[in-house]
Amino acid sequence: MGSSFAAGPGLMPRTAGAPRPSGRSDSNYAHIVAGRLGLALTDVTYSGATTGDILGGSAAHPAQIDAITADTRLVTVTAGGNDIGYLPALTFASLPWPLRSLATVRRRVGGFTDSSSIDQRFSALRESLGEIVREVCKRAPDAQVVLVDYLSILPEATNPDRGLHRLASRGDGDLVQWGRNVATRLSATFASVAADTGCTFLDVGARSQGHDAWSSDPWTRRFHLSLRGGAPYHPNAAGMAAVADMLVDLVA
Repeated sequence: MGSSFAAGPGLMPRTAGAPRPSGRSDSNYAHIVAGRLGLALTDVTYSGATTGDILGGSAAHPAQIDAITADTRLVTVTAGGNDIGYLPALTFASLPWPLRSLATVRRRVGGFTDSSSIDQRFSALRESLGEIVREVCKRAPDAQVVLVDYLSILPEATNPDRGLHRLASRGDGDLVQWGRNVATRLSATFASVAADTGCTFLDVGARSQGHDAWSSDPWTRRFHLSLRGGAPYHPNAAGMAAVADMLVDLVA
């Protein structure tokens, strides 16, 4: 279950029969793990999904939680970035200048990065992630639930700029630092929910340090105006394979 970071938009081949907007790829980490462990996979990831979509669905797609049955044995969840505005903010702020300067785009970035509401958004995310885990356990008591963290996108603050100046400032602060802070808080939120609910946390963020989008061996993509090879600020094929390796080591 999860959003585009789990679905793998732009990574070929696309999953046959999946709704095109879902962005599901046969090369995402769930497909790789299922193939290696001989598991029957139900992939309900959907690009743009929030944790609310996992629990309640929307007019565009059903609730992902409804895919859980009593026979389910392993559930992976990568979601929450859209609840906070993490990837949307980075993406909108990286658009070419004529688009980035539009009032609607500037308002979107400002809304995502509004410091006055960030604590509230993280609090709501923590509650909804906990609800997801509890609901999975209710429907599939024998299932192992793994909260799979986000791969590193931005390099650590101690590293050289490496072209990060191309990310627009949000006016009242550094968007790059905002992104680093959000990534850290997402990891901490996943870990906290896992501790509270008894599920498993896979600390992908920490394990992927040094493989950010600006590194010599990136597991995520920098901004670009296509989905080819992975969506901007999303996992590339190497990143999905790396997450799959970590997950296999964890559950095998």
